[in-house]
Amino acid sequence: MSDTELDIVVDDPTAPEDDSPAVVSSGAVDVITSLLLLALAVILGWDNWRTGASWDSTGPQPGYFPFYLSVILGAASLYGLGAAFVSRREAAEIFVTRAQLRRVMAVFVPTFLFCLATQYLGLYVASFLLIAGFMRLVGKIALWKSLLTAFVFTAVMFVTFDIVFDVIMPKGPLEAALGR
Repeated sequence: MSDTELDIVVDDPTAPEDDSPAVVSSGAVDVITSLLLLALAVILGWDNWRTGASWDSTGPQPGYFPFYLSVILGAASLYGLGAAFVSRREAAEIFVTRAQLRRVMAVFVPTFLFCLATQYLGLYVASFLLIAGFMRLVGKIALWKSLLTAFVFTAVMFVTFDIVFDVIMPKGPLEAALGR
């Protein structure tokens, strides 16, 4: 006695609103990405041509294979540009809305700051701050649970990498003060 017309709908209360204004279209993103990749291909091609992109008496020069990979990347970028200009229908589609971009930035910015903090605070302190911050600010989890989880995870990571496997990880002032 199952009703095949019955749909189960699960709403995400944190989902971005449907009426959020567009930030950029798919066509613009396609063009910008293709132009950036084309610029990268030109720079890599020039640099590999400079270091040698042909054969000599011992075989291929150092830039031979990378040069031809940059030619392939450049050709793919030109194809992407052509496809972006030909398909006008797809160009008008919304790539990201303001609400969607806000959600992406809620992950990107802390992750970028984590990378910067790792340089100055070390991997373990930066990881503690990232985990506790994500759990508290994004996950809306109680402060004590966020701090405890971040501490336990960071301690397990420290024991695993620094003590058991003796892997050299980026250290900060806290590890230096503790003599590690």
